[in-house]
Amino acid sequence: MSVITLNGAATHPRRLRWREFRAGLNEWAQRTRSRYELTSLDERQLMDVGLTQADVEKESNKPFWQP
Repeated sequence: MSVITLNGAATHPRRLRWREFRAGLNEWAQRTRSRYELTSLDERQLMDVGLTQADVEKESNKPFWQP
């Protein structure tokens, strides 16, 4: 099996796949947290960030894997 160079360091392909998998999980968790936090904002806070309640409903109803 070949070795891949990443930032000057040799990386085994299996280890690289594991890193990508973990990065994906972290991204999904961040999306879930962000969408949950959006639901806790009041109308004034939503106006400050340029969102409506409809925007929040649409975003919070997306599955975690969907950007």
